[in-house]
Amino acid sequence: MSKQELEVIGQDAGADCCPGVVAAPLDDERAAELAKVFKALGDPVRLRLLSMIASRGEGGETCVCDLTPAFDLSQPTISHHLKLLRQAGLVDCERRGTWVYYWALPAALDALTGFLARAYGGRRAPAEVTA
Repeated sequence: MSKQELEVIGQDAGADCCPGVVAAPLDDERAAELAKVFKALGDPVRLRLLSMIASRGEGGETCVCDLTPAFDLSQPTISHHLKLLRQAGLVDCERRGTWVYYWALPAALDALTGFLARAYGGRRAPAEVTA
């Protein structure tokens, strides 16, 4: 495969019929960052954990002791999933005594939302997504 520069099509004013996936092709570094985030979100447990944490709203935090009972998994397994969400930059945490409290990182969630909105070309998303 050639490493020549890609021409981004669908970016001129008259090309509304076929918008590009994003404003420009992803570079290697950005693709690696996004792949890490999507890999973290590719597991149903991690997706649910992120949803539970983020639903607390901005500035809200959740104790791991409130997350664990929602799953039929051991506490170490939940901690492993939370660690992967942390490594992907989606959540952060703080230990307070015995418990660890988690909160979503709004900037990371906004960046992911922005990427997905651009990937969809600014069109309105369908009511239901099917695989």
